[in-house]
Amino acid sequence: MSLPELDPTKFHFARWRILFLVSLAEMLAISVWLVSSAISLELKELWNLTDWQSGALTTAVQIGFVAGTLMAAIFNLADIFPNRYYFAICALLTSVANAMLLFCDGFSSALLARFLVGFFLAGVYPPAMKMIATWFQSGRGFAIGTVVGALTLGKAVPFLLKAFQITQWRFVLIVSSLCALLAAVLIFLLYRDGPFRFERRPFSFTLITDVIADQKTRLAIGGYLGHMWELYAMWTWISFFMIAAAQEASIESQSLVDGITFLIIAVGAVGCVIGGQVADRVGREWLVNFSMLVSGLCCLLIGLSFGVSFWLCTAVALVWGFFVVADSAQFSTMVTEVCPNHAVGTALTLQTSIGFLLTTVSIQLVPIFQEQVGWQFTFAFLALGPAAGIMAIRKLAKVRRRDLSVDL
Repeated sequence: MSLPELDPTKFHFARWRILFLVSLAEMLAISVWLVSSAISLELKELWNLTDWQSGALTTAVQIGFVAGTLMAAIFNLADIFPNRYYFAICALLTSVANAMLLFCDGFSSALLARFLVGFFLAGVYPPAMKMIATWFQSGRGFAIGTVVGALTLGKAVPFLLKAFQITQWRFVLIVSSLCALLAAVLIFLLYRDGPFRFERRPFSFTLITDVIADQKTRLAIGGYLGHMWELYAMWTWISFFMIAAAQEASIESQSLVDGITFLIIAVGAVGCVIGGQVADRVGREWLVNFSMLVSGLCCLLIGLSFGVSFWLCTAVALVWGFFVVADSAQFSTMVTEVCPNHAVGTALTLQTSIGFLLTTVSIQLVPIFQEQVGWQFTFAFLALGPAAGIMAIRKLAKVRRRDLSVDL
């Protein structure tokens, strides 16, 4: 596609403004995702929840997200509706669904509220990646990495509020709901698609089959699945791990543990941005495989540090937090590059739908493993995901090199 019909200087300024806008809106909207993990201790005491039920509140968001993205993929919503309206409406509904937790009286109603949060977030996360791709043809890895970095930071926000000893769980809920509402307003008023728009087609069930039939898209999604097996299980349970590590070290400051948990998740935002820069320079396949290798090793090492030193646990967790998501945006970027152009929105939505379905398994396995083998060995099984992901991306790189040599 040719350079947009804009003055190059104006275009350069506009795309960086849009990157800031979409990243800010994404951070604000996604702040509702891990709310139940951040206020889990308060909810456990309020409703007498078990550890399994606490984890299930986060799993409900994942399942809701899967249902939302699956519906969006089947009906091609991301390729039919204008991005601005789709994002804004879903962010507004996310805000309402998150606030519903204020009126819940127990586990069952809370489970439904969290499901709806995930369902409506399906119209916030995948579309944002497509939206920013319409402004960035060069540097797309960095741009999508920045958006995913903002998403990562947003997920850490509830822990930051707790670290400042904002102990009223209702206040945390209200603030996160207002953040999602503000995201809807910002995108509705200020966002416009860029010049590198993807082809729009009317509804067709064949878009999903077009995505599935493409080998390179399947392999990119396969790598993403390995990454997702690890990511959300780590994000959901790392706060519980750090609490247990602090207790082993006789550290009683809950605000310290919450602050460290915020840093462990938030450092992933830096990883996403740096990962995008590196991927644009040396290749996405190399970057994602290196990140999965390091994060997979952290799955094995983090437990060995448990009980040895709280600060050693913290150091390993920070490295893990950086690399566990540094590659996340690059899987989506690869999909936008290898997928049939007319089905990019559907491909991104299908990718995230399957990936988040997988997370519901690994999230719920963590407390089972913890009960059986203790925190020293609980996270080790997550390393299976990065191992499988590396194999898929190695094959993708081989296929892309083969196709390039054929074209030449």
